[in-house]
Amino acid sequence: MLDHTRVNAATGTEGDPHERRRQVRYPFTAAAEVVVGESQTRIQGRTSDLSRGGCFVDTTTAFPAGSTVTMRLTKGNRTFEADAEVVYSLVGMGMGVKFTSARTEQLGTMEKWMAELSGEVLSEPELSPSFDRLNEHARLGNEEYLVLYELISELMQQGILSNVKCKAMLQKLNHSGRIKTGPASE
Repeated sequence: MLDHTRVNAATGTEGDPHERRRQVRYPFTAAAEVVVGESQTRIQGRTSDLSRGGCFVDTTTAFPAGSTVTMRLTKGNRTFEADAEVVYSLVGMGMGVKFTSARTEQLGTMEKWMAELSGEVLSEPELSPSFDRLNEHARLGNEEYLVLYELISELMQQGILSNVKCKAMLQKLNHSGRIKTGPASE
């Protein structure tokens, strides 16, 4: 029975296109966890390149070609999970992996990475203020600041608002007279 919640990670369509590396690969470093089928054996590594159709995982141990695996790639606050197949394995170097399917909600992460890597959009700016600054707001009773900061950051991470719009909102928040900055503002 066809699982309609899963689509081909490379093409966004159902089914297996049986094609070899037709997408452009970009240098890309992310933490990679590869788990082989029924044994649940895990290998940790990192990617060295990425395309919509697959990636290369640098690792000293690799699964043999033809292995069916589950992949989890993590970079910053984004994670992409997909089913995959090991296409080739290089002893002591790593393995080339072809994505075979991913849940629909995972494809958004891949598309964001591809857009950033191809230069279509700028990568997300680091909006996180220092822990000291967040702790200062918490200590001064600025729960509103913390809630608004988290909300704006989440809207950006989910792709609901653009990076530019979120950055502008956070700048307004930081300079707003409505946010308490200590006894002098009361």
